[in-house]
Amino acid sequence: MSGTAILAEVRACGSYGATRFNAMRHAVLSRYTVLPWEDETEYGALLSALVGEHAPQGPTEEHLVEELAGVIWRKRRPRLAEAATYREKLRHDVGGYRGGNDIVGAALLPITGSTEGKATVGNAISATPGETARELRDLKRDQVMTQRALNILEAAAPDAYERSLAALHEETRDYWQECLDDAPDGGLTSAATAEALKAWIEHHWREWYEQPIAELQYRGAIRDQALGVAYAAQNLDLTVRYEVHLDRKLERTLAMLFRLRELRQPATVA
Repeated sequence: MSGTAILAEVRACGSYGATRFNAMRHAVLSRYTVLPWEDETEYGALLSALVGEHAPQGPTEEHLVEELAGVIWRKRRPRLAEAATYREKLRHDVGGYRGGNDIVGAALLPITGSTEGKATVGNAISATPGETARELRDLKRDQVMTQRALNILEAAAPDAYERSLAALHEETRDYWQECLDDAPDGGLTSAATAEALKAWIEHHWREWYEQPIAELQYRGAIRDQALGVAYAAQNLDLTVRYEVHLDRKLERTLAMLFRLRELRQPATVA
């Protein structure tokens, strides 16, 4: 739909006489306001609403109303640019060289006292509260199973090794077996004994449970840190200045429109 067609539709649908919009039929501004990938119908609705609100009389007021529509329409673009800048910053922080570990560490430092962090920032941003709750529940369930196995090992009963293996989660048992198969002689997992299994669990305890549980419990803090870093992006200056320019243009256009309306009113007789 061309700018001329938009204005023709405004005239047809408006509640004012068609002659009132004769000066708008050329669409001097509208044909350049809506970019090829933007929604012309949406712009037409905006222009129609402004025509209905201000009821322009004469070509000057009609021009000012069309100018208002153009300013308001263009004010959407800085908002899109702002959102795009934040999304690009998040993409860089989540998928870039750092992998998000700096963000996780900064978020958790005031809470856990540690700058270590291995959480996926993308998950912290996109996960719903329900998803986070399920992940935390499953992880704590595995922690309970591993703690039960560790308690058996610490009791040092003759069959502690077999019983502790049975108490572990299936995936943990499989990982232990992989470590046994791949470990060099003399390593931490070089022997299938209760002592070696106990040392292996204690070695991985923080990595498996303490740190991931803290990251899930405070996933909101990680999300806030990631968004805060994105909001601090420094390449929004041009966008902000452009939006300020549009705001001033909007104020001037409205002032001119209201002044013309005042001048149309008959002089008050003393």
